[in-house]
Amino acid sequence: MKIGYLSTFYPFRGGIAQFNAALLKELSKENQAQAFNFKRQYPEFLFPGTTQYVTENDKAEIIESIRKLDTINPFSYHTTFNSIRKFQPDLMISKFWMPFFGPPLGYVLKRLKKRGVVNIGILDNVIPHEKRPGDEQFTKYYLNANNGFIVMSNTVRDDLLKYKPNAVFKQVLHPLYDHFGSLLDKNEAREKLGIEKEKKVLLFFGFIRKYKGLDLLLESIRFLPDDYLLLIAGEIYGSFDEYDTLIKNFKLENKVKLFVRYINDNEVPLFFSASDVCVLPYRSATQSGIVGISYHFGLPVIATDTGGLREMIEPFNTGIIVREPAPNLISSAISDYFNLEMSAQFRANIDRYKQKANWETLAREILDLYERIRKDKG
Repeated sequence: MKIGYLSTFYPFRGGIAQFNAALLKELSKENQAQAFNFKRQYPEFLFPGTTQYVTENDKAEIIESIRKLDTINPFSYHTTFNSIRKFQPDLMISKFWMPFFGPPLGYVLKRLKKRGVVNIGILDNVIPHEKRPGDEQFTKYYLNANNGFIVMSNTVRDDLLKYKPNAVFKQVLHPLYDHFGSLLDKNEAREKLGIEKEKKVLLFFGFIRKYKGLDLLLESIRFLPDDYLLLIAGEIYGSFDEYDTLIKNFKLENKVKLFVRYINDNEVPLFFSASDVCVLPYRSATQSGIVGISYHFGLPVIATDTGGLREMIEPFNTGIIVREPAPNLISSAISDYFNLEMSAQFRANIDRYKQKANWETLAREILDLYERIRKDKG
């Protein structure tokens, strides 16, 4: 069958592009799949990071795509639609993670739907972490342009059903990213990062945004002994000043090691290999790609009970869930992890998780959903 996939692909970088590349590769094994990409994803003045594009140090999957869609140029919406219409897909897949993309994606998908194409949206978020005017209208516009949906957490499922109570959907596990390479020797990784071998290393990884609770984690480690070290690796969205202030006020200079910048793909194994546990002190969440990266490297996770994080950890016994995002509770969970020596059992369970959360399973579930929608349409 012919499958179109409208989303972010190379030369754009980040978790969304990585997800799309891995899924397209899997779908292409037995189908004719074509990537349709953004010509411009965000205007530069709206993008809070350093660059939207792949750098020479990223291990990016180079995907050949048709780049037509410009989010702030409505004329490109119709040009994109015409390009996809010429391809004549049976199934059109798109990925949705914030309302900003509702108008361009919705415009294209609505017109394909009228021509009998089955549209399936993969939902990372329905209700955004940081709300803005117009979010609800843009989200509804996108949702109404689709025939069915893939969700990867109970939270996203419930949010979808608030907007579309009769939505046709399938819920699957978020596949694990598998392009970051292999686990390195722990001592070797620590030496390269300048970390003492005997430290108990906590990893906070990924983009630093307010909802991810880095401030809570900094406050929590003030309660821990000096042999604990918090490794912060990721690009800041906004200013790092408030975190610098906390580090100084709590006198954490010797308990924190900073790599506040975008972490290139070829560096990722270093940080996960050097760490004992990954900590997600989030105030809000849906599912998390960071959990997927952590599991790829066999690293257990400590996370707050928000959004879909519990679903990715507790049923599989691959880490610890903290009942709420509070510094004293996070600190207590970290202490328990080391004092009760939970690592070995959690790592064994992660190996079992890997057998279920993969790209082949996701691709199969999408095609099953397509067949179900097609039959229902008659």
